[in-house]
Amino acid sequence: MSLPLGYAYAATYAGIRQVEKDDLALIVSALPAHAAAVFTQNRVQAAPVRLGRKHLVASKGQVGAILINAGNANCATRTGDAVALGSCKAAAKLLRLPVNQVLPSSTGVIGVELDAAKITNALPRLAAGLSGERFEDAAHAIMTTDLVPKTAFAEVKFRRGTVRVAGMTKGSGMIQPLMATTLGYVMTDAQIPVTQLRAMLKRGAEASYNRISVDGDTSTNDTLVLLANGACGVKPDAKELVKLEAAITGVMQSLAQQIVRDGEGAKKFVTITVTGAPDAAGAARIARGIANSPLVKTAIAGSDPNWGRVLSAAGNAGVAFDPAKTDVIMQGVAVCKGGLAAPFSEEELKQKLDAADCEIRVAIRGKGKGEARFWTCDLTEGYIRINGSYRT
Repeated sequence: MSLPLGYAYAATYAGIRQVEKDDLALIVSALPAHAAAVFTQNRVQAAPVRLGRKHLVASKGQVGAILINAGNANCATRTGDAVALGSCKAAAKLLRLPVNQVLPSSTGVIGVELDAAKITNALPRLAAGLSGERFEDAAHAIMTTDLVPKTAFAEVKFRRGTVRVAGMTKGSGMIQPLMATTLGYVMTDAQIPVTQLRAMLKRGAEASYNRISVDGDTSTNDTLVLLANGACGVKPDAKELVKLEAAITGVMQSLAQQIVRDGEGAKKFVTITVTGAPDAAGAARIARGIANSPLVKTAIAGSDPNWGRVLSAAGNAGVAFDPAKTDVIMQGVAVCKGGLAAPFSEEELKQKLDAADCEIRVAIRGKGKGEARFWTCDLTEGYIRINGSYRT
């Protein structure tokens, strides 16, 4: 693990969770970092999402700290805006930052009032515990129903020095990104202008967080932030930026895939590949439609090679294609050719579908060049158990 220079992390228990487990985290950049972020497209948006957008505009993309709480979404409450702003003001005072350089994030139960005092009272010991070695502590503190923390790292060597990238994320349920998903924070110590950072984040999110689904629900709190503080002293040139962007996107893809692998109740990780669609956007819509189909997901859970469900979900995605020129391949076995059943051994394929990693490919023959890859998981009784008792 090679962490970017110039960042410090902290975590503590503020009493927001019902169980005594760290629920408040802080990420601080020694120098205000250039920042870009994408937020949920759900029309119901949590107070920290609304305030985070305002702060990024007011600070012109400068962020000195990110304050994250777990256990309460601070969404759909009477005091949400006041709590988000008050928490940022208290953190800014402690860290000697402008208020608009503090980004708030929350995750947890929707519709429950959040006691601001729990955060403000915990802030002094949180700030006192800041260290460049506490990355993993912060990653643990932002978890909700996650079974494991999710982190990823990269290192890129350039002529003028080494650039490091590190990311942490959380998520297990309420996952179907339309911009990002859950909470995700990616840091680099390279010097990257804000305008370029925004473009890199948009492309990276589209190739990673925007390509996963657990249950088809988009959260009210989704936030993905990319920070670049320049602490390593390396300002990549145009060619080097391409290489760095690939590393940042790779970190985001790893984080996004870890979310799917930790999907609530999930036992299988599913890769869906669509080729031959009219365009890339169309391929992505088809792949998303398959990934979000409860019938497809339950078939995978039962190791049932029910290709009809795959073809049906593809046809319901709102993209024009000819089913008579469409093939479906599961675990490398052709189960449908030209929209009709292909001969295969049901017993052998069922055994292959028992694997922890499964693959579904939909190939549309013709002139279409659109391709997309999407990641999802199976749907089991475990998902129902977890979400049937989430608030209790």
